[in-house]
Amino acid sequence: MTNAKSGTVQRIGASVFDAVNDFGDFCVFAWMTVAWTARTLLNRRMWRLLIPQLYEVGFRSLPVILITGAFVGMVLAVQAIEQFRAIGLEDRLGAVVNISVVRELGPVLAGIMLAGRVGGALTAELGTMHVTEQIDALRCMGVDPIRYLAVPRFLACFLLTPILTLYANMTGSFGGWFIAVVQRGVDNGPYWEFTEQVVGNYDLFSGVLKAYFFGAALGLISCYKGFYCRAGAEGVGRACTEAFVASFIAILALDYFLAELLQTVSIKLYGFRSFL
Repeated sequence: MTNAKSGTVQRIGASVFDAVNDFGDFCVFAWMTVAWTARTLLNRRMWRLLIPQLYEVGFRSLPVILITGAFVGMVLAVQAIEQFRAIGLEDRLGAVVNISVVRELGPVLAGIMLAGRVGGALTAELGTMHVTEQIDALRCMGVDPIRYLAVPRFLACFLLTPILTLYANMTGSFGGWFIAVVQRGVDNGPYWEFTEQVVGNYDLFSGVLKAYFFGAALGLISCYKGFYCRAGAEGVGRACTEAFVASFIAILALDYFLAELLQTVSIKLYGFRSFL
């Protein structure tokens, strides 16, 4: 019994130690990536490496973001329309749908969709390079692999997640409009008028600001998991799964803390604003 308890304590201790060690390695990796980004951002060679990543992260993700954003807005409208109609406030449906999309769902949606589509691809690509020793070959040639491989991918995620968020906001708003106005007969004028009254520049700014943090977390986690994956195809596959799960949790955790901060700032600046 004593030996069993002792073995359990040792396993827990080893797991905690490994987690702390991995977190330390991630912090060092993140610091080096951000440092190299700041030092090489205006380098022309960096932009030659960055443009293909911008295409992969941004252009190829755009159809998924547009379609998903539209359906999210439609679902919000479908779920809320009857409740608002029952209390005679269906004209204000657009304000609630659009503020939800702009503040919360747009940034989170873009981050999670990129974590699934882009994060897994980045991890698999870098993990394969790590397993086949291509990263070690770069080090032997005197090239810093973080600068050459991680920085362009990190920058692409950081720069394009806010832009994709704006597209998700747009299609989400029009998706809600389609259900409310076209299908359910809500007046078009009040739908947009109440939206204009409720959704302000600060709301748009807060959603875009969140997206920068989500993109940075996604890029760093995906690149880190690819750089430090285990050997073999199984190691690459496990790294892709771990990258998605870690990015998903990081996005939700960041969303909570940023929502608390931004809401506090909003109340200090503008006071409490009701959606209804």
